Order: sequence, then structure tokens, then C-alpha cells
Amino acid sequence: MRMHFLVTAGPTREHLDPIRFISNCSTGKMGFALAEAAVARGHDVTLVAGPVALPTPAGVTRVDVVSACEMLAAVQRHLVVADVLIMSAAVADWRPLVVSGSKLKKRTMPPVLELIPNPDILGAVAPLKGARIFVGFAAETGDPLPEARRKLVDKGLDLIVANDVSQPDAGFAADTNRVTLLGSDGATETLPLMRKAEVAARIVAWVEARCALYLQDR
Repeated sequence: MRMHFLVTAGPTREHLDPIRFISNCSTGKMGFALAEAAVARGHDVTLVAGPVALPTPAGVTRVDVVSACEMLAAVQRHLVVADVLIMSAAVADWRPLVVSGSKLKKRTMPPVLELIPNPDILGAVAPLKGARIFVGFAAETGDPLPEARRKLVDKGLDLIVANDVSQPDAGFAADTNRVTLLGSDGATETLPLMRKAEVAARIVAWVEARCALYLQDR
């Protein structure tokens, strides 16, 4: 069955002024691998990408964003035609309360930066889930499973992908990853160290199998 995948990838940047921002170490490699794997399986893919230095995979429709609020707007806009949402982006949790339109001078900058929370993208689009398959990521340092299990339930996901990003061979910039897949049905599968392209293929295969079961149950 041909499906439309909506995939988010990379970091977001939350600007203080035109040249300074809050962000994280995500390179977008996992999300781009997911987009490429879904296209390779014959699916349509829209890729919402934060600021990354990666080429667009062939056959993928790419939407570039910068901030968490822009990513939320893009997800809301494109979810309408999607069957699957995979939130692999590392969205910044906070943004500055005040953003300057010009470069802040060191001598006038406040010593304390006041922050406000960014929107929870999965929480915001949860009412639109319906029969769509939602996949999330839990990138943690140390044991990621407790937080992954919490997110799986709290965010109403069908699948969450947990990994320890403190490991040098499974972090944001690595070409490999070591993950555990946790399904809403209680199934858990820990994958060995794999290239991110292989991990992506396993996640897409899981989504296809879940969709086939859904159609069978109908």
C-alpha cells in the first residue's frame, strides 16, 4: 500500500537576534535516512527540515524551516495529506522571550536570558491523528527506555524509537545508530548497531506492517 510519509528532521534554531540562537547538535541524518528509505519503498514523502547541511533525497518534497514554531506550522499544514508522521527532529524545548531585530551588543545584553517554552508539536497535532500512524523519538543520555515509555503513552504514539545519544557511534552526527523500538502494543525490539539507513529501513518496515494489520482488522 502506497502511503504519504511526513518526516521531520534536524534541529530547530531559536534566535536571540539575527546571528545568535539556541539550538542542539542534531545533524538531520536520521530523519533524512527515513525520508530516503520511505521513498525507496515507493511511498510519497514530505520532509520538514530544520537547518542542516544535507542534500534532499531524490523523490522527496522538502520544506525548510528554522524555528520550532515554523516546524509546527509546517507539520500542521502537511499532515492533512499524510498517512504517517515520523517526528525525528530534535526540536528545541525553549525559545527567548524577546528577540532583537538587530545584533545585541555585549555591553548591553542582560546577564540572564528569559525563556518561554516552545510548542509541543506532537501534542498540538494529537487531535488530528485519527487513523494515522505517529512515530516519535526519545534521544536521551544514559538509559533512554524509561523516558521513551513515558513519551509513548503521554503523546499517544504508535511507535517510539529510543537511543542513547551520548554514545559516540549512536549520537547525532554519527552515520550509525543503536536503537530500541517500543510499540504501543507492548512489543519491544532492540536493534544492534546499524547504519542509520538500515535503522530507517526497519522503521519504515514496521510502519508498513502496522498499516497492513490495521487494514486487516477493518
